[in-house]
Amino acid sequence: MKVLKFGGSSLANAACFERVSEIILTNAEAASIATVVSAPQGITNDLVALTQHLNSSLIQNSKDCDLAETSDVESTLRTIERKLSDILANIIARNKALDKNSLCAELENLIVRLNQLTKGAQLLSHCPESTSAQILSTGEKFSVAMLNGFLSAKAESVSLIDPEKFLTTDARSAEPVADLKQSKRLFKAHYSGLQSLAIMPGFFGVKPNGETTTLGRNGSDYSAAVLAVCLDAQACEIWTDVDGVYNADPRLVNQVQLIEQMSYHEAMELSYFGAKVLHPKTISPLAQSDIPCWIKNTHSPQAAGTLISNSSNGAESVKAISNLSDVAMINVSGPGMKGMVGMAARVFSTISQADISVIMISQSSAEYCISFCVPGNEADAALDCLNQAFELEIKNELLEPISVRKNLAIVTLVGDRMQQQKGIAAKFFKALSQAKVNIIAIAQDSSERSISAVIRDERTDDAVRTCHQNLFIKRPSIDAILIGCGTVGKELLNQIKKQQPRLVDENIALNLVGLANSRKLLLEKNGIDLQTWETALESASQSFSLDAINQFVSDANLNNPVIIDCTSNDDIAKQYKDYLESGYHVVTANKKANTAEISYYRELREIAEQKQRRFLYETNVGAGLPVIDNLQGLLRAGDKLKQFEGILSGSLSYIFGELHKGLSLSEATLKAKELGYTEPNPAEDLSGLDVARKVLVIAREAGLELELSDIELEPVVPEELAALTDGEEFVARLPEFDEAFQQRIDQAEKDNKVLRYIACIENDCCKVSIQAVDTSHPLYSVAEGENALALHTLYYQPKPYVIRGYGAGAAVTAAGLFGDMLRTLSWDLEH
Repeated sequence: MKVLKFGGSSLANAACFERVSEIILTNAEAASIATVVSAPQGITNDLVALTQHLNSSLIQNSKDCDLAETSDVESTLRTIERKLSDILANIIARNKALDKNSLCAELENLIVRLNQLTKGAQLLSHCPESTSAQILSTGEKFSVAMLNGFLSAKAESVSLIDPEKFLTTDARSAEPVADLKQSKRLFKAHYSGLQSLAIMPGFFGVKPNGETTTLGRNGSDYSAAVLAVCLDAQACEIWTDVDGVYNADPRLVNQVQLIEQMSYHEAMELSYFGAKVLHPKTISPLAQSDIPCWIKNTHSPQAAGTLISNSSNGAESVKAISNLSDVAMINVSGPGMKGMVGMAARVFSTISQADISVIMISQSSAEYCISFCVPGNEADAALDCLNQAFELEIKNELLEPISVRKNLAIVTLVGDRMQQQKGIAAKFFKALSQAKVNIIAIAQDSSERSISAVIRDERTDDAVRTCHQNLFIKRPSIDAILIGCGTVGKELLNQIKKQQPRLVDENIALNLVGLANSRKLLLEKNGIDLQTWETALESASQSFSLDAINQFVSDANLNNPVIIDCTSNDDIAKQYKDYLESGYHVVTANKKANTAEISYYRELREIAEQKQRRFLYETNVGAGLPVIDNLQGLLRAGDKLKQFEGILSGSLSYIFGELHKGLSLSEATLKAKELGYTEPNPAEDLSGLDVARKVLVIAREAGLELELSDIELEPVVPEELAALTDGEEFVARLPEFDEAFQQRIDQAEKDNKVLRYIACIENDCCKVSIQAVDTSHPLYSVAEGENALALHTLYYQPKPYVIRGYGAGAAVTAAGLFGDMLRTLSWDLEH
């Protein structure tokens, strides 16, 4: 026989009752079925409110108060009657074959009995515990009557099981525990001849003296477990409104994963520390009798669910993360604690006598302090009983005043295999640190099945999400914040959009969460829509600032934030230090930071190393060519740069190539501008300053401590033209220089040479100039927007190490930035 238990959400309305009856009948085709039911959703809450109103009215002395509370009792009674009547009416309306008279009579009997119990308590001026239990079990009895009507209408013979005849508990009232041996004996005595279908109301049983008692939180689940033990059932199925047990609370985490199978121990740890779908009391009797338990979804019966049994599947070291809120921590400390035998026993004996549950214990190694957690609503009672028990010790200063800290939560990792895996605790605490969550106390059981951390309750959401991301989501992520929406920035956005399918296939999450231009800042923790980013940015009301980004990253709890600078802005470059110190990777095409003062250059690298952040700038030289990466690789391998020659400007490479096709300097420049190879103001290209910055980056990477002013620079055009800040004016005036420049072209061609704009490093000095080179020179054939670099090193001589490829245009620069962004993943995964 199998036991099926259906919770309140599975019995919320007429359609739910129909669905449950179908599930029962489908299962009955393969095995005998005993069904345990809860009250319809919300009904138990109303019944609890009724008992509370009863108790309030009976302890009041004021006549006015009595009248007010009596009104509340009557109102609540009418609410309960209306809700149950509405469910019955809908059931009858939808199912004409049901025995309407019988069902109506059942409801009438329940309402009459509920009124009798209420009136009796009012006449006694006392609501006994057994009376309260009978009131609270009304909902379950209604569910049994309705379900019996459905099954009987299918010509099925149904046995009704009364838990008051066998389900015996201990004498405790708060969380009573079933006496399994006695319950099993009584069950066999009363129910030896059950039909193939049986129904039992959950949530209540009887004390040893025969009084009705409720079974506490998740009492119906516990009823089902006890019934399964009494029946020696082959399985117990808990049917609810979710597909099974998840590895985190789905209300806090979007990407929760269903746990297909877990052990009894894992289930008990998980439920003890806050998993709502389970309760440790439910699992314990099933574990003792080795009865497998399934958690299944009433609204999706075909879903596989979660199996809880004697074994756990898979290789996961951590099975789930749970969170328990509204916790208080009691601290008992003082010199009298150290070395005094029996102090811990006295503390917990006092708490036990007050019937207070201890959730977690942590003790200092010096024995100076014992800290333990209790439910938040029991904190004051715990403090009172401890102050009474240790009054003398506190008075004589053997103990410090006992303190309580409220509004806490416990976050717990659970998994049978955690003891077999090194570093789980380190990953757990690192994740909490990443979420900027302070740990108040920690505890780990001797079996190493669980690791718990006490934190502030208000930080629970951040803690759970970050721990889940770090420990369960096997998908490295990049949270990109892009600054600059010009030509390169737009191209990078296009590439991100195009590459998303490939990234998904490679299990990489690249989320554009921030976008800024010179005026506005757009932030979206779930990712900016790459189809409508321009409209969204234009509608943004926030302006760009590091404070705004920091607040956003903190609130959104981003794991791997990366700032991508697509500008050439000095002010942005000067903030890299702040970005790195705040925990961002920095990816940049902006050369201003790497060519600022040498002290700032060094400081950026020191901070990046200290904060374990990436500072990546491959596109500072050669656009998308792997110049910096190759140079750094050579230097790490012990090589040394002896001499360098290179064409480092894609725009000037194109212009100088066109010169030898018959175009004048102004014509070649205008053509390059129209193709998008130059800056909007070509003076920035022809001044040569951009090339000077690039060769300075290479020199500094090679270990030369040079400033930009140390570069010997020959501009392509006279300084008068190079200094023009208006692009249109520059283009208009450039033809004035064509004739003079043509003379250099003619002379070079006469000598069978071509002009190239070359940057050189030799004898620890840097020079940028126009050179005439012949066919033997490695840079002779470089044109049409190509970059080329010849590295003469200890390892590469007399033939240099040459890197060559296109270095002009937004596409290659954006591709270089894209590659640098992906390099931030390796750091995140390694650490």
